Amino acid sequence: MFIGALASGLLAAPLAAEAQQAGKVWRIGLLDYSAPDPARQDWWNAFRHQMRELGYVEGQNVRFEQRWAEGEDDRLPELAAGLVGLKVDLIVTGGTNSAVAAKRATSNIPIVTATLADPVATGVAASLGQPGSNLTGMTTISSDLAGKRLDLLRTVAPRASRIAIVWDERNPGSRLAVDGTEAAAKTTGLTIHSVPVRNPAGLETAFATMVRSRAGALIIVQGPMFFSHRKRLAELAVKHRLPTVMGSREYVEAGGLAGYGPDELDLFRRAATFVDKILKGAKPADLPMEQPTKLVINLKTAKALGLTIPQSLLQRADQVIE
Repeated sequence: MFIGALASGLLAAPLAAEAQQAGKVWRIGLLDYSAPDPARQDWWNAFRHQMRELGYVEGQNVRFEQRWAEGEDDRLPELAAGLVGLKVDLIVTGGTNSAVAAKRATSNIPIVTATLADPVATGVAASLGQPGSNLTGMTTISSDLAGKRLDLLRTVAPRASRIAIVWDERNPGSRLAVDGTEAAAKTTGLTIHSVPVRNPAGLETAFATMVRSRAGALIIVQGPMFFSHRKRLAELAVKHRLPTVMGSREYVEAGGLAGYGPDELDLFRRAATFVDKILKGAKPADLPMEQPTKLVINLKTAKALGLTIPQSLLQRADQVIE
């Protein structure tokens, strides 16, 4: 009798826990450094759609708390603290600054990054393979991609020897990308001209600075601030006849010449799988971070710049815009 009662008790415990979880409504905070640009909204919609595919239906068993910093870094600590105060079950972040702010706000609530430059260099994870803390997810590691972007620029603009790099000086991930580019350039003979920008109003001045320095090509370090102004960046690059390598697909679709970096829609979709694993009991510290990349070429922009893209490069591209 005792053994039977014990067995029944052991079986009842997980069933009771399962029943309790079945009736739970998960509360998930969504923290983004940027403004709700339509394309950026598409990224979050991709995340929500994937969550629904995984069985999380908004209004039934999950509730999202969306917060936007509108590109204002000073707002992030308060927004992150607000989500912690709501006692959300998990926080998903978009942008390096958002991830850093969330990590500073809590060491207990799980954090999943949809976009994050370098988790190790920014101090939010011990390594990609074993984050070792309450944070995991997707990473863009712009600094790690720096050498590949330089190689791409040398292929599309072989005569350029002086390369300008425009970056958001308020974004720690952008600083890492600049450092990585300068380090990679030491073995190529290229000269890197760093052009920091603090706000969108400084873009015109930044391009004027590049022209004065006789830059032959340009790298734009992607980030939330630049994302909202990607079309303007592409227009300025063509206006000043600067072959430009950018980051994600959206920059190239907006008129950039070439991009080598993450597919943001894919990053946000895949972030949902991390959320699902954590809500089902996995520990963020044990989930390796991921970094997918894609190569995109815009032939319209190449034609406007009078450039011929090698066939070998077009064959390697994940997407060619004609």
